[in-house]
Amino acid sequence: MTEHAVARLADLDEHTPLRVEAGNEELIIVRQGDQVRAFQGNCPHAGAPLDEGRVCGGLLICPWHKAAFAVDEGAVCEPPALTDLRRYKAWVKGDQVWVDDRPLPRARSPRHSDARCFVVLGAGAAGSAAVVTLLSHGFNGRLVWIDQERQPAYDRTALSKFVLAGQMAPDEVPMLLEPDDLRIGQLERRHAKVRSLNAQKRQLLLADGQRIDYDACLLATGAKAQRPDIPGRDLPGVFTLRSRADAAQLLDAVEPGKPVVIVGDSFIGLEAASALSEYGAKVHVIGRHEVPLAKQLGERIGRAIRALHARKGVTFHGPTQVTAIEGDGQVEAVMLGSGERVHCQVVLLGTGVAPATAFLNGVALADDLSVPVNGEMQVTEGLWAVGDMATFPLAGQPVRIEHWRLAQQHGVIAAANMLGEQRRYADVPFFWTYHHGQRFEVLGHARQWDAITFVGTPESGDFIALQCLEDQVQAVIAKGYASAMMQLSQRMKRPLTTAEALELIH
Repeated sequence: MTEHAVARLADLDEHTPLRVEAGNEELIIVRQGDQVRAFQGNCPHAGAPLDEGRVCGGLLICPWHKAAFAVDEGAVCEPPALTDLRRYKAWVKGDQVWVDDRPLPRARSPRHSDARCFVVLGAGAAGSAAVVTLLSHGFNGRLVWIDQERQPAYDRTALSKFVLAGQMAPDEVPMLLEPDDLRIGQLERRHAKVRSLNAQKRQLLLADGQRIDYDACLLATGAKAQRPDIPGRDLPGVFTLRSRADAAQLLDAVEPGKPVVIVGDSFIGLEAASALSEYGAKVHVIGRHEVPLAKQLGERIGRAIRALHARKGVTFHGPTQVTAIEGDGQVEAVMLGSGERVHCQVVLLGTGVAPATAFLNGVALADDLSVPVNGEMQVTEGLWAVGDMATFPLAGQPVRIEHWRLAQQHGVIAAANMLGEQRRYADVPFFWTYHHGQRFEVLGHARQWDAITFVGTPESGDFIALQCLEDQVQAVIAKGYASAMMQLSQRMKRPLTTAEALELIH
């Protein structure tokens, strides 16, 4: 039997999907007036239960990472999901909703002969989003995908959140794309290093001497972890965290009960502090700020996150800086500007990243060595740049934002424009950060604000905070408030006053 009566139409809310079982399939039903749609029950990105999502303006929003899908056909509209939802036939008979448990065939864009060569440099969040967009939109020319890692296109956000906590092995980090996503078109995967790229000639040269002439190229090489100019920075026992290999090497060196020093009190540093504390290490954070994350989240939330870490046993030193890493053939201690010495055998440098742009020729770089792009993510004719390496216009101001999901949004937009569309970034930046089992979400990007309005209290429970400038919401920070954050992820695409946001939250 493939057809199943699964619900009464009257039981369906137009804003909230309903989870049902049909044979061996777990599905969600979405109502639009007297019409119904049936899709797979979990998000294809990380398996979030989509019945906990919300329908906003014709889009189904994932509750965990704010992926968005069109409710009419299930097409992916916003990452981090990169593939459409599986669809199932659904209909109303009398007052009952019926579904067929056999998935409908996926729609494929028509493919035509194409003599062009496209190159995507980088297989992180931005590069993988671009590749799957090019293929799903029917590009049938030669597509060369180049990266230095042998197994690219994985979820790097898991490294500092779960791998360092021992909750996930490095080789278990989820891949961003399934093999079937890449079995269409003329895709060439290359494990290689690029020596140089000449934008005027549309040529790139690989480290092995091979030259590739391209018609369109996407720069998605991201950024490299910085090693500040500290004496002893190259001693064994000093690590950075950017890849699965980095995480594996770091965990091999960490021993439960032994001290680990983290240099830097940024998001990556504090996430690593949380994870390594969970792993059993005695974690020391060396930071330059009285209140960590205050520049991004405001002092009150920064103090609350620091207090959470302190309750879990993390020791903060600062504001100060590391003046030297000491040791004879192995890290033994770090010296601080305050004169304090912290003994340890492992140091993790969470001191920021620098755009990976050294190989570019004929491209004007910004002061921070990033690549300036226009609203369509284009650098110059035939060349686009996205993600951590790109400075792009947001609300009329040039910004470079090191957010994983934003890099995916960039990749989708640039790929569409490589195919001749004229898309511009009109979405809302989003990221989430994880500390000692508590999840904090951030929507938008506030370069400055003159007021923060709180609902709830960050010191003791769930809260939502509105960072506002001249009564316009610039960014929203929350712990909890899932329904409001899903709605705000779409509503913030238009100007939003404080009062309008508070009405939505309540």
